[in-house]
Amino acid sequence: MKYTFLIEKDVESGKYVGTIPYIKGAHTCADSLDELKANIKEVLELCLKEIPKEEIQQFPIFEGISQVEIAS
Repeated sequence: MKYTFLIEKDVESGKYVGTIPYIKGAHTCADSLDELKANIKEVLELCLKEIPKEEIQQFPIFEGISQVEIAS
């Protein structure tokens, strides 16, 4: 199963922050995107061990993820 996570770049530290918003405690940070992906996978595996299968089956499925830009 694939899980969608959000990536943000912290302006102050320059680190990337990854979060899976629908899983409590599923967040991490890293200096590179490759490191972030490895870290979030490790965090996800740990979190999934503690979540009942019935709850996992109710996780949202995201398809066609895209971004929009608004001029400020």
